[in-house]
Amino acid sequence: MPRVLAGESQLNRAVRWVHVTELLNPADFLEGGELVLTTGMPYPDDASKLRGYVDQLADVGAAGLIVELGHRYRRVPEELVAACRAREVPLVELARGVRFIDVTQTVHALILDAQGALLRRGRDIQDIFTALTLRGAGPEELVHTTAELAGAPVVLEDLTHRVLMCELLGRPYEPVVSAWSRRSRAAPTLEKLAPSGPEGWLIAPVQDHHGLWGRLVLLEDRLNTEPDPEHLLILERAAVALTMARLAGPAWWERRAHRSVLRDLYERRFRSPADARARAEALGLPAFGHRLFAMVIRHTCPGGEGEQLDERIAKALTQTGVRALVGETAPGRIGVLLALAQASAWQPVAERIGRLAREELGPEAVVAVGPGVTDLSGIARSWQEAEQTAEAITPASPERWFYVPADVELPELLGVLREDTRLQRYAERHLTRLIEHDDRNGGDLLPALRAYLTAAGNKSVAAKLAGMSRQAYYQRLHTIERLLGCDLESGLQRTSLHVAVLVLDGRGTAAPGA
Repeated sequence: MPRVLAGESQLNRAVRWVHVTELLNPADFLEGGELVLTTGMPYPDDASKLRGYVDQLADVGAAGLIVELGHRYRRVPEELVAACRAREVPLVELARGVRFIDVTQTVHALILDAQGALLRRGRDIQDIFTALTLRGAGPEELVHTTAELAGAPVVLEDLTHRVLMCELLGRPYEPVVSAWSRRSRAAPTLEKLAPSGPEGWLIAPVQDHHGLWGRLVLLEDRLNTEPDPEHLLILERAAVALTMARLAGPAWWERRAHRSVLRDLYERRFRSPADARARAEALGLPAFGHRLFAMVIRHTCPGGEGEQLDERIAKALTQTGVRALVGETAPGRIGVLLALAQASAWQPVAERIGRLAREELGPEAVVAVGPGVTDLSGIARSWQEAEQTAEAITPASPERWFYVPADVELPELLGVLREDTRLQRYAERHLTRLIEHDDRNGGDLLPALRAYLTAAGNKSVAAKLAGMSRQAYYQRLHTIERLLGCDLESGLQRTSLHVAVLVLDGRGTAAPGA
Protein backbone atom coordinates (compact mmCIF):
# COMPACT_ATOMS: atom_id res chain seq x y z
CA MET A 1 0.00 0.00 0.00
CA PRO A 2 2.43 2.72 -1.16
CA ARG A 3 1.52 6.34 -0.60
CA VAL A 4 3.44 9.36 -1.89
CA LEU A 5 3.93 11.93 0.87
CA ALA A 6 6.35 14.43 -0.76
CA GLY A 7 8.20 15.24 -3.98
CA GLU A 8 5.26 14.47 -6.28
CA SER A 9 6.71 16.65 -9.06
CA GLN A 10 9.95 14.61 -9.05
CA LEU A 11 8.50 11.14 -9.51
CA ASN A 12 9.89 11.05 -13.07
CA ARG A 13 13.46 10.83 -11.78
CA ALA A 14 15.48 7.96 -13.20
CA VAL A 15 16.42 5.23 -10.72
CA ARG A 16 20.03 4.20 -11.26
CA TRP A 17 20.14 1.69 -8.38
CA VAL A 18 18.29 0.59 -5.24
CA HIS A 19 20.09 0.89 -1.88
CA VAL A 20 18.91 -0.51 1.45
CA THR A 21 20.32 1.30 4.48
CA GLU A 22 19.47 2.15 8.09
CA LEU A 23 22.43 4.50 8.51
CA LEU A 24 22.01 8.12 9.56
CA ASN A 25 24.77 9.19 7.12
CA PRO A 26 23.78 7.40 3.87
CA ALA A 27 25.42 9.98 1.63
CA ASP A 28 28.82 8.42 2.30
CA PHE A 29 27.67 5.32 0.41
CA LEU A 30 25.65 6.94 -2.41
CA GLU A 31 26.68 8.38 -5.78
CA GLY A 32 23.38 9.79 -6.99
CA GLY A 33 20.33 8.28 -8.62
CA GLU A 34 19.73 5.68 -5.88
CA LEU A 35 16.31 4.83 -4.50
CA VAL A 36 16.85 4.46 -0.73
CA LEU A 37 14.82 1.82 1.16
CA THR A 38 14.62 1.95 4.95
CA THR A 39 12.48 0.92 7.92
CA GLY A 40 13.54 4.01 9.84
CA MET A 41 14.74 1.95 12.83
CA PRO A 42 17.65 4.15 13.98
CA TYR A 43 16.08 7.46 12.97
CA PRO A 44 16.04 10.06 15.73
CA ASP A 45 13.00 12.03 16.76
CA ASP A 46 15.04 15.22 16.58
CA ALA A 47 13.60 17.34 13.75
CA SER A 48 16.95 18.99 12.96
CA LYS A 49 18.64 15.61 12.49
CA LEU A 50 15.83 14.45 10.23
CA ARG A 51 16.28 17.58 8.12
CA GLY A 52 20.04 16.90 7.99
CA TYR A 53 19.37 13.35 6.85
CA VAL A 54 17.12 14.58 4.01
CA ASP A 55 19.66 17.26 3.08
CA GLN A 56 22.28 14.53 2.60
CA LEU A 57 19.99 12.63 0.24
CA ALA A 58 19.12 15.77 -1.71
CA ASP A 59 22.73 16.96 -1.97
CA VAL A 60 23.99 13.64 -3.30
CA GLY A 61 21.11 13.45 -5.81
CA ALA A 62 19.24 10.42 -4.50
CA ALA A 63 16.25 9.46 -6.63
CA GLY A 64 13.93 9.12 -3.62
CA LEU A 65 13.24 7.65 -0.18
CA ILE A 66 10.88 4.77 0.70
CA VAL A 67 10.02 4.19 4.38
CA GLU A 68 8.38 0.94 5.53
CA LEU A 69 6.10 1.36 8.56
CA GLY A 70 5.83 -1.04 11.50
CA HIS A 71 9.39 -1.38 12.78
CA ARG A 72 10.26 2.16 13.87
CA TYR A 73 7.21 4.23 12.95
CA ARG A 74 3.50 3.71 12.82
CA ARG A 75 3.36 6.82 10.66
CA VAL A 76 6.09 8.83 8.97
CA PRO A 77 7.08 11.84 11.13
CA GLU A 78 5.78 15.18 9.90
CA GLU A 79 9.29 16.58 10.27
CA LEU A 80 10.58 14.05 7.74
CA VAL A 81 7.70 14.80 5.36
CA ALA A 82 8.29 18.57 5.66
CA ALA A 83 12.02 18.17 5.05
CA CYS A 84 11.41 16.07 1.92
CA ARG A 85 8.87 18.60 0.64
CA ALA A 86 11.33 21.45 1.22
CA ARG A 87 14.06 19.70 -0.80
CA GLU A 88 11.66 18.09 -3.33
CA VAL A 89 12.83 14.58 -2.47
CA PRO A 90 10.21 11.95 -3.39
CA LEU A 91 9.03 10.25 -0.17
CA VAL A 92 6.93 7.08 -0.30
CA GLU A 93 5.30 5.36 2.67
CA LEU A 94 4.73 1.57 2.69
CA ALA A 95 1.92 0.62 5.05
CA ARG A 96 2.64 -3.10 4.77
CA GLY A 97 5.84 -5.07 5.18
CA VAL A 98 7.81 -5.75 2.00
CA ARG A 99 10.83 -8.04 1.44
CA PHE A 100 13.45 -5.49 0.43
CA ILE A 101 15.54 -8.25 -1.14
CA ASP A 102 12.68 -8.91 -3.58
CA VAL A 103 12.55 -5.21 -4.47
CA THR A 104 16.31 -4.89 -5.05
CA GLN A 105 16.52 -8.09 -7.12
CA THR A 106 13.59 -7.10 -9.32
CA VAL A 107 14.66 -3.50 -9.88
CA HIS A 108 18.32 -4.34 -10.37
CA ALA A 109 17.38 -6.97 -12.96
CA LEU A 110 15.31 -4.36 -14.83
CA ILE A 111 18.15 -1.84 -14.66
CA LEU A 112 20.77 -4.31 -15.86
CA ASP A 113 18.53 -5.49 -18.68
CA ALA A 114 17.95 -1.89 -19.73
CA GLN A 115 21.68 -1.16 -19.57
CA GLY A 116 22.42 -4.23 -21.67
CA ALA A 117 19.82 -3.19 -24.21
CA LEU A 118 21.30 0.32 -24.26
CA LEU A 119 24.77 -1.10 -24.86
CA ARG A 120 23.49 -3.18 -27.75
CA ARG A 121 21.61 -0.19 -29.13
CA GLY A 122 24.76 1.90 -28.70
CA ARG A 123 26.72 -0.55 -30.86
CA ASP A 124 24.02 -0.40 -33.51
CA ILE A 125 24.08 3.40 -33.47
CA GLN A 126 27.88 3.42 -33.66
CA ASP A 127 27.77 1.05 -36.64
CA ILE A 128 25.25 3.28 -38.44
CA PHE A 129 27.33 6.44 -38.12
CA THR A 130 30.58 4.61 -38.85
CA ALA A 131 29.11 3.33 -42.12
CA LEU A 132 27.91 6.84 -43.02
CA THR A 133 31.34 8.29 -42.28
CA LEU A 134 33.18 5.67 -44.34
CA ARG A 135 30.77 6.28 -47.22
CA GLY A 136 31.48 10.02 -47.08
CA ALA A 137 27.89 10.97 -46.24
CA GLY A 138 27.15 14.69 -46.34
CA PRO A 139 25.82 16.77 -43.45
CA GLU A 140 22.26 16.62 -44.77
CA GLU A 141 22.20 12.82 -44.55
CA LEU A 142 23.86 12.82 -41.13
CA VAL A 143 21.34 15.29 -39.73
CA HIS A 144 18.45 13.37 -41.29
CA THR A 145 19.69 10.08 -39.81
CA THR A 146 20.10 11.66 -36.38
CA ALA A 147 16.52 12.92 -36.37
CA GLU A 148 15.13 9.61 -37.58
CA LEU A 149 17.01 7.61 -34.94
CA ALA A 150 15.97 9.98 -32.14
CA GLY A 151 12.44 10.56 -33.40
CA ALA A 152 12.84 14.28 -32.70
CA PRO A 153 13.74 17.41 -34.72
CA VAL A 154 17.47 18.10 -35.14
CA VAL A 155 19.19 21.35 -36.10
CA LEU A 156 22.79 21.94 -37.20
CA GLU A 157 23.90 25.52 -36.55
CA ASP A 158 27.16 27.43 -36.86
CA LEU A 159 28.74 29.62 -34.19
CA THR A 160 26.66 32.63 -35.28
CA HIS A 161 23.51 30.59 -34.56
CA ARG A 162 22.42 30.30 -38.17
CA VAL A 163 20.46 27.14 -39.01
CA LEU A 164 22.45 25.52 -41.81
CA MET A 165 20.61 22.20 -41.90
CA CYS A 166 17.59 20.86 -40.09
CA GLU A 167 15.37 17.79 -40.15
CA LEU A 168 11.99 18.44 -38.57
CA LEU A 169 10.36 15.09 -39.40
CA GLY A 170 7.46 16.64 -41.23
CA ARG A 171 6.80 19.45 -38.77
CA PRO A 172 6.34 23.02 -40.06
CA TYR A 173 9.38 25.27 -39.87
CA GLU A 174 7.70 28.30 -38.33
CA PRO A 175 7.06 27.05 -34.76
CA VAL A 176 10.35 25.13 -34.60
CA VAL A 177 12.99 27.56 -35.94
CA SER A 178 11.31 30.96 -35.58
CA ALA A 179 13.40 33.47 -33.58
CA TRP A 180 16.10 30.81 -33.64
CA SER A 181 19.12 33.03 -32.92
CA ARG A 182 17.59 34.45 -29.72
CA ARG A 183 16.44 31.04 -28.47
CA SER A 184 19.73 29.37 -29.33
CA ARG A 185 21.80 31.97 -27.50
CA ALA A 186 19.76 31.22 -24.36
CA ALA A 187 20.93 27.57 -24.46
CA PRO A 188 24.68 27.41 -23.69
CA THR A 189 26.88 24.46 -24.60
CA LEU A 190 27.51 22.60 -21.35
CA GLU A 191 30.67 20.66 -20.45
CA LYS A 192 28.55 17.50 -20.16
CA LEU A 193 25.89 16.55 -22.67
CA ALA A 194 22.70 17.43 -20.80
CA PRO A 195 19.51 19.50 -21.27
CA SER A 196 20.38 23.15 -21.80
CA GLY A 197 18.45 26.39 -21.91
CA PRO A 198 14.81 27.15 -21.10
CA GLU A 199 13.52 24.66 -23.68
CA GLY A 200 15.64 21.73 -22.49
CA TRP A 201 17.60 21.19 -25.73
CA LEU A 202 20.34 18.58 -25.97
CA ILE A 203 23.40 20.21 -27.55
CA ALA A 204 26.62 18.60 -28.80
CA PRO A 205 29.61 20.57 -30.15
CA VAL A 206 30.88 20.02 -33.71
CA GLN A 207 34.57 20.67 -34.39
CA ASP A 208 36.74 21.40 -37.40
CA HIS A 209 40.42 22.17 -38.04
CA HIS A 210 40.17 25.45 -36.10
CA GLY A 211 38.35 24.13 -33.04
CA LEU A 212 34.68 24.60 -32.22
CA TRP A 213 32.75 25.14 -35.47
CA GLY A 214 29.09 24.79 -34.51
CA ARG A 215 26.50 22.79 -32.60
CA LEU A 216 24.14 19.91 -33.19
CA VAL A 217 20.86 20.47 -31.37
CA LEU A 218 18.27 17.83 -30.53
CA LEU A 219 14.94 19.47 -29.76
CA GLU A 220 13.64 17.12 -27.08
CA ASP A 221 10.28 17.86 -25.50
CA ARG A 222 11.49 16.82 -22.04
CA LEU A 223 11.50 19.86 -19.81
CA ASN A 224 12.38 19.10 -16.16
CA THR A 225 13.11 15.43 -16.95
CA GLU A 226 16.21 13.34 -17.38
CA PRO A 227 17.37 13.07 -21.01
CA ASP A 228 16.79 9.82 -22.82
CA PRO A 229 20.08 7.82 -22.60
CA GLU A 230 19.60 6.64 -26.17
CA HIS A 231 19.26 10.24 -27.35
CA LEU A 232 22.53 11.06 -25.63
CA LEU A 233 24.23 8.23 -27.51
CA ILE A 234 22.75 9.27 -30.84
CA LEU A 235 23.75 12.91 -30.46
CA GLU A 236 27.29 12.06 -29.34
CA ARG A 237 27.86 9.72 -32.29
CA ALA A 238 26.28 12.16 -34.74
CA ALA A 239 28.47 15.05 -33.52
CA VAL A 240 31.59 12.89 -33.98
CA ALA A 241 30.47 11.92 -37.50
CA LEU A 242 29.87 15.58 -38.42
CA THR A 243 33.26 16.53 -37.01
CA MET A 244 34.89 13.82 -39.12
CA ALA A 245 33.06 15.14 -42.18
CA ARG A 246 34.35 18.65 -41.45
CA LEU A 247 37.93 17.36 -41.09
CA ALA A 248 37.78 15.20 -44.22
CA GLY A 249 38.27 18.13 -46.58
CA PRO A 250 36.76 21.40 -47.83
CA ALA A 251 33.10 21.46 -46.88
CA TRP A 252 31.00 24.29 -48.26
CA TRP A 253 28.23 23.58 -45.76
CA GLU A 254 26.96 27.14 -45.70
CA ARG A 255 26.70 27.19 -49.50
CA ARG A 256 24.87 23.86 -49.42
CA ALA A 257 22.43 25.26 -46.89
CA HIS A 258 21.88 28.38 -49.01
CA ARG A 259 21.41 26.26 -52.11
CA SER A 260 18.79 24.10 -50.40
CA VAL A 261 16.75 27.10 -49.24
CA LEU A 262 17.07 28.88 -52.59
CA ARG A 263 15.80 25.83 -54.47
CA ASP A 264 12.90 25.40 -52.05
CA LEU A 265 11.94 29.06 -52.55
CA TYR A 266 12.24 28.85 -56.34
CA GLU A 267 10.20 25.64 -56.53
CA ARG A 268 7.72 26.81 -53.84
CA ARG A 269 8.28 23.75 -51.67
CA PHE A 270 7.57 25.51 -48.37
CA ARG A 271 4.12 24.70 -47.05
CA SER A 272 3.38 28.32 -46.09
CA PRO A 273 4.87 31.85 -46.32
CA ALA A 274 5.45 31.72 -42.55
CA ASP A 275 7.58 28.59 -43.01
CA ALA A 276 9.61 30.24 -45.77
CA ARG A 277 10.24 33.33 -43.64
CA ALA A 278 11.22 31.28 -40.59
CA ARG A 279 13.69 29.16 -42.56
CA ALA A 280 15.28 32.15 -44.32
CA GLU A 281 15.57 34.13 -41.10
CA ALA A 282 17.06 31.14 -39.28
CA LEU A 283 19.77 31.15 -41.97
CA GLY A 284 20.46 34.84 -41.35
CA LEU A 285 18.40 36.54 -44.08
CA PRO A 286 16.07 39.27 -42.77
CA ALA A 287 12.63 38.82 -44.31
CA PHE A 288 10.86 41.86 -42.80
CA GLY A 289 11.64 45.51 -43.46
CA HIS A 290 13.84 44.73 -46.46
CA ARG A 291 13.43 44.72 -50.23
CA LEU A 292 14.18 41.28 -51.64
CA PHE A 293 15.79 40.76 -55.06
CA ALA A 294 16.33 37.48 -56.89
CA MET A 295 19.44 37.26 -59.07
CA VAL A 296 20.55 34.53 -61.48
CA ILE A 297 24.09 34.11 -62.81
CA ARG A 298 24.28 32.02 -65.97
CA HIS A 299 27.67 30.54 -66.85
CA THR A 300 29.27 27.70 -68.78
CA CYS A 301 32.16 26.89 -66.42
CA PRO A 302 32.64 23.49 -64.73
CA GLY A 303 30.85 22.91 -61.43
CA GLY A 304 33.95 23.39 -59.27
CA GLU A 305 34.52 26.93 -60.52
CA GLY A 306 30.86 27.75 -59.94
CA GLU A 307 31.05 26.59 -56.33
CA GLN A 308 34.16 28.68 -55.73
CA LEU A 309 32.39 31.70 -57.20
CA ASP A 310 29.50 31.08 -54.78
CA GLU A 311 31.91 31.49 -51.90
CA ARG A 312 33.62 34.58 -53.36
CA ILE A 313 30.32 36.32 -54.03
CA ALA A 314 29.12 35.55 -50.51
CA LYS A 315 32.33 36.93 -48.99
CA ALA A 316 32.23 40.04 -51.16
CA LEU A 317 28.64 40.75 -50.10
CA THR A 318 29.41 40.10 -46.43
CA GLN A 319 32.36 42.51 -46.54
CA THR A 320 30.06 45.26 -47.79
CA GLY A 321 27.37 44.49 -45.21
CA VAL A 322 24.85 43.05 -47.68
CA ARG A 323 22.72 40.18 -46.36
CA ALA A 324 22.16 37.49 -48.98
CA LEU A 325 21.75 33.80 -49.70
CA VAL A 326 24.14 32.54 -52.39
CA GLY A 327 24.27 29.06 -53.89
CA GLU A 328 24.26 27.00 -57.07
CA THR A 329 20.63 26.32 -57.97
CA ALA A 330 21.23 24.21 -61.09
CA PRO A 331 24.12 23.26 -63.39
CA GLY A 332 25.41 26.49 -64.88
CA ARG A 333 23.22 28.62 -62.59
CA ILE A 334 24.11 30.50 -59.40
CA GLY A 335 21.29 32.04 -57.39
CA VAL A 336 21.59 35.13 -55.19
CA LEU A 337 18.79 36.35 -52.94
CA LEU A 338 19.48 39.88 -51.72
CA ALA A 339 17.85 41.55 -48.71
CA LEU A 340 18.40 45.32 -48.88
CA ALA A 341 17.20 47.89 -46.37
CA GLN A 342 17.20 50.52 -49.15
CA ALA A 343 15.50 49.41 -52.35
CA SER A 344 17.60 51.77 -54.50
CA ALA A 345 20.82 50.05 -53.42
CA TRP A 346 20.28 47.02 -55.67
CA GLN A 347 21.93 48.44 -58.78
CA PRO A 348 25.42 49.00 -57.28
CA VAL A 349 25.23 45.52 -55.72
CA ALA A 350 24.18 43.97 -59.05
CA GLU A 351 27.02 45.74 -60.84
CA ARG A 352 29.53 44.50 -58.25
CA ILE A 353 28.31 40.93 -58.68
CA GLY A 354 28.32 41.28 -62.46
CA ARG A 355 31.93 42.45 -62.50
CA LEU A 356 32.98 39.61 -60.21
CA ALA A 357 31.12 37.03 -62.30
CA ARG A 358 32.65 38.32 -65.54
CA GLU A 359 36.16 38.28 -64.02
CA GLU A 360 35.82 34.76 -62.64
CA LEU A 361 33.63 33.03 -65.25
CA GLY A 362 34.54 34.82 -68.44
CA PRO A 363 32.75 37.21 -70.82
CA GLU A 364 29.85 34.83 -71.45
CA ALA A 365 28.60 35.06 -67.86
CA VAL A 366 25.22 36.78 -67.62
CA VAL A 367 23.76 38.33 -64.45
CA ALA A 368 19.99 38.86 -64.42
CA VAL A 369 17.97 40.59 -61.71
CA GLY A 370 14.27 40.00 -61.08
CA PRO A 371 11.88 42.68 -59.80
CA GLY A 372 12.12 43.48 -56.09
CA VAL A 373 9.46 42.19 -53.70
CA THR A 374 8.60 43.00 -50.11
CA ASP A 375 7.75 39.47 -48.99
CA LEU A 376 9.21 36.01 -49.65
CA SER A 377 5.84 34.83 -50.92
CA GLY A 378 6.55 36.75 -54.14
CA ILE A 379 10.18 35.78 -54.60
CA ALA A 380 9.41 32.71 -56.77
CA ARG A 381 7.87 34.94 -59.45
CA SER A 382 10.84 37.33 -59.27
CA TRP A 383 13.18 34.36 -59.59
CA GLN A 384 11.40 33.02 -62.65
CA GLU A 385 11.67 36.41 -64.37
CA ALA A 386 15.37 36.60 -63.55
CA GLU A 387 15.86 33.06 -64.88
CA GLN A 388 14.02 33.84 -68.11
CA THR A 389 16.07 37.02 -68.54
CA ALA A 390 19.36 35.17 -68.01
CA GLU A 391 18.29 32.56 -70.54
CA ALA A 392 17.26 35.15 -73.12
CA ILE A 393 20.35 37.39 -73.03
CA THR A 394 22.88 35.71 -75.29
CA PRO A 395 25.50 36.76 -75.92
CA ALA A 396 26.05 39.31 -73.15
CA SER A 397 27.18 42.79 -74.03
CA PRO A 398 30.63 43.67 -72.64
CA GLU A 399 29.26 47.08 -71.65
CA ARG A 400 26.49 45.61 -69.48
CA TRP A 401 27.15 44.11 -66.04
CA PHE A 402 23.60 42.97 -65.39
CA TYR A 403 20.20 42.71 -67.06
CA VAL A 404 16.57 43.10 -65.99
CA PRO A 405 13.38 41.68 -67.58
CA ALA A 406 12.82 44.96 -69.49
CA ASP A 407 16.03 44.22 -71.44
CA VAL A 408 14.41 41.20 -73.10
CA GLU A 409 13.26 42.36 -76.55
CA LEU A 410 11.70 40.32 -79.38
CA PRO A 411 14.97 38.68 -80.56
CA GLU A 412 15.80 37.59 -77.00
CA LEU A 413 12.27 36.33 -76.42
CA LEU A 414 12.36 34.30 -79.62
CA GLY A 415 15.74 32.96 -78.57
CA VAL A 416 14.21 31.62 -75.35
CA LEU A 417 11.42 29.97 -77.39
CA ARG A 418 13.72 28.67 -80.12
CA GLU A 419 13.06 25.03 -79.21
CA ASP A 420 9.30 25.44 -79.61
CA THR A 421 8.34 23.36 -82.66
CA ARG A 422 5.44 25.67 -83.46
CA LEU A 423 7.85 28.55 -84.02
CA GLN A 424 10.11 26.32 -86.07
CA ARG A 425 7.22 25.33 -88.35
CA TYR A 426 6.21 28.98 -88.59
CA ALA A 427 9.67 29.99 -89.83
CA GLU A 428 9.86 27.10 -92.27
CA ARG A 429 6.42 27.84 -93.66
CA HIS A 430 7.34 31.46 -94.41
CA LEU A 431 10.91 31.03 -95.66
CA THR A 432 11.32 27.55 -97.13
CA ARG A 433 10.71 28.63 -100.76
CA LEU A 434 13.26 31.41 -100.40
CA ILE A 435 15.91 29.14 -98.83
CA GLU A 436 15.38 26.43 -101.47
CA HIS A 437 15.72 29.02 -104.28
CA ASP A 438 19.04 30.22 -102.84
CA ASP A 439 20.26 26.64 -102.46
CA ARG A 440 19.46 25.76 -106.08
CA ASN A 441 20.86 28.93 -107.63
CA GLY A 442 23.56 29.95 -105.18
CA GLY A 443 21.49 33.06 -104.59
CA ASP A 444 21.42 35.77 -101.96
CA LEU A 445 17.69 36.41 -101.53
CA LEU A 446 17.63 35.56 -97.81
CA PRO A 447 20.48 38.00 -96.96
CA ALA A 448 18.71 40.62 -99.08
CA LEU A 449 15.48 40.09 -97.13
CA ARG A 450 17.36 40.22 -93.82
CA ALA A 451 18.95 43.56 -94.79
CA TYR A 452 15.55 44.95 -95.85
CA LEU A 453 13.96 43.97 -92.53
CA THR A 454 16.91 45.29 -90.52
CA ALA A 455 16.62 48.64 -92.31
CA ALA A 456 12.90 48.77 -91.42
CA GLY A 457 11.92 48.87 -95.11
CA ASN A 458 14.34 51.62 -96.16
CA LYS A 459 15.49 50.28 -99.53
CA SER A 460 18.47 52.62 -99.92
CA VAL A 461 19.88 51.70 -96.51
CA ALA A 462 19.10 48.03 -97.12
CA ALA A 463 20.98 48.04 -100.43
CA LYS A 464 24.08 49.40 -98.69
CA LEU A 465 23.75 46.74 -95.96
CA ALA A 466 23.48 44.04 -98.63
CA GLY A 467 26.43 45.47 -100.58
CA MET A 468 24.44 45.82 -103.84
CA SER A 469 23.51 48.54 -106.25
CA ARG A 470 19.97 49.87 -105.91
CA GLN A 471 18.86 48.43 -109.23
CA ALA A 472 20.20 44.95 -108.42
CA TYR A 473 18.73 45.12 -104.92
CA TYR A 474 15.29 46.19 -106.18
CA GLN A 475 15.28 43.16 -108.48
CA ARG A 476 16.00 40.92 -105.47
CA LEU A 477 13.03 42.40 -103.63
CA HIS A 478 10.69 41.79 -106.58
CA THR A 479 11.88 38.17 -106.78
CA ILE A 480 11.29 37.74 -103.02
CA GLU A 481 7.72 39.08 -103.32
CA ARG A 482 7.04 36.77 -106.26
CA LEU A 483 8.42 33.64 -104.56
CA LEU A 484 6.74 34.27 -101.21
CA GLY A 485 3.54 35.73 -102.61
CA CYS A 486 3.77 38.71 -100.25
CA ASP A 487 3.76 42.48 -100.27
CA LEU A 488 6.87 43.88 -98.57
CA GLU A 489 5.16 47.24 -98.23
CA SER A 490 2.63 45.66 -95.85
CA GLY A 491 3.62 46.30 -92.26
CA LEU A 492 1.92 43.11 -91.02
CA GLN A 493 3.53 40.86 -93.65
CA ARG A 494 6.89 42.48 -93.10
CA THR A 495 6.58 41.83 -89.33
CA SER A 496 5.65 38.20 -90.00
CA LEU A 497 8.72 37.74 -92.17
CA HIS A 498 10.94 39.49 -89.64
CA VAL A 499 9.80 37.10 -86.88
CA ALA A 500 10.45 34.12 -89.18
CA VAL A 501 13.99 35.35 -89.96
CA LEU A 502 14.71 35.95 -86.25
CA VAL A 503 13.53 32.42 -85.42
CA LEU A 504 15.70 31.04 -88.21
CA ASP A 505 18.73 32.99 -87.00
CA GLY A 506 18.08 32.04 -83.38
CA ARG A 507 18.05 28.36 -84.31
CA GLY A 508 21.42 28.72 -86.00
CA THR A 509 20.02 27.09 -89.13
CA ALA A 510 22.51 26.93 -91.94
CA ALA A 511 21.18 29.26 -94.56
CA PRO A 512 22.76 31.14 -97.43
CA GLY A 513 24.38 34.30 -96.20
CA ALA A 514 23.59 33.57 -92.58
